[in-house]
Amino acid sequence: MVKRLLTAFLVVVVVGAAAAAGGYAYWQSRLEAPLALDEPMLYQVPSGAGFNHVVGHLEAQGVLDDAWAFQLLARVEPKGVPRLRSGEYRLLPGMNGLEMMALLGSDDVVSYPLTIPEGWTFKQMRELLNTAPKLDHRTADMSDAEVMTLLDREGTFPEGWFFPDTYRYHLGMSDVDILRQSLHRMERILEDVWAERDDDLTIDSPYEALIMASLIERETGAPEERREIAGVFKRRMEQGMRLQTDPTIIYGMGERYEGRITRADIREATPYNTYVIDGIPPTPIALPGRAALEAAVNPLPGETLYFVSRGDGTHHFSRTLREHNNAVNRYIRNR
Repeated sequence: MVKRLLTAFLVVVVVGAAAAAGGYAYWQSRLEAPLALDEPMLYQVPSGAGFNHVVGHLEAQGVLDDAWAFQLLARVEPKGVPRLRSGEYRLLPGMNGLEMMALLGSDDVVSYPLTIPEGWTFKQMRELLNTAPKLDHRTADMSDAEVMTLLDREGTFPEGWFFPDTYRYHLGMSDVDILRQSLHRMERILEDVWAERDDDLTIDSPYEALIMASLIERETGAPEERREIAGVFKRRMEQGMRLQTDPTIIYGMGERYEGRITRADIREATPYNTYVIDGIPPTPIALPGRAALEAAVNPLPGETLYFVSRGDGTHHFSRTLREHNNAVNRYIRNR
C-alpha cells in the first residue's frame, strides 16, 4: 500500500514538473515571439507610463499577442523588466517582445535632424525652430532679448552667437535645448580659433573676429575664397579704406530689402552700411561657420584690395581700382 502511494506521489510530482516545465517553456516562447509587424512602426512611450499600461496598449494595437506573459514577468521577475523611458522608438519587423522591451528602456529614441546653414541670420534660425516638428516651442512668443536672458546671456545681441550645423533632437526636447547647444558650441569654437590667430590682425577681440567672420560668410560660399576675402578686408582697413561689402547694406535694411540694392541704399547711413561707416559693423550680420572664423583670424597675404562677383558663386579679385572697374563692367554692368 505504501509502495503504491509512493509511486502515485512520484507520478504526480513528475507530471507536475513536466507541466511546470512545459508551462515555463510556453511562457518563454510568448516572451520571445516576434512582434506582429510587417513594417517599421513608430511607438511613443508617454511620460510616466507604467510597464503594464504599455504592454496592454501594445496588445490593443496588435503589436503584442500576449501581454499577460510580460505582466507575469513583471510579477515574478521584476529585475528582468526594464524601466521604461518616455520618448519615441522605432519598432522593427523580426524584433521579439523581450528585445522590444529592452529598446523601450534604452536611450535609443527616434531623433530628428535640424540643419542651420552657414550664413543664415538668427531670425532665420528662430523661424526654423518655430516650425520644427516634435520640438517643444518654448521661445516662439519671446523677443530676441528674452531668449538671450533665458540662455543666461542677458544684454547680448544674439546675431552671430549660434553655431550653424546639423543638430539632432527627440520628443521631449525644446528649442531652448538646441539654442543652448548652438550657443555653447560657438563660444567654444570662437575661443579655440582666436587662440590660433595671426599676430598682425586689424581686429582686436574675439567678438570682432566673429563680426569679420560673418562678413566673410555672407560674401562667399566658395571655401577657397574665404581667406582671400579676409585678406582684402584686412588690407582695406590697414589703408583706411571702407570695407564696402554689400551684405552689410542688406542687413542694415532689414525687412525693407526685397532682393535689390539701389544707389540710394548704398548711400543710406545705417549702423551696418560699410559704404558709409568706417571699419566693421557694430555686430555680426549672420551666423558664421568654423571655416569663416578661421579665415577671419588668418587672412591670406597678398595685394588685392577689391573683388566682384562673377555670378557663379566665385569672385574676381583686383589689386587696383582700374582693374576692379574693368571687372565690374565685365561681370556686372554687361550682365
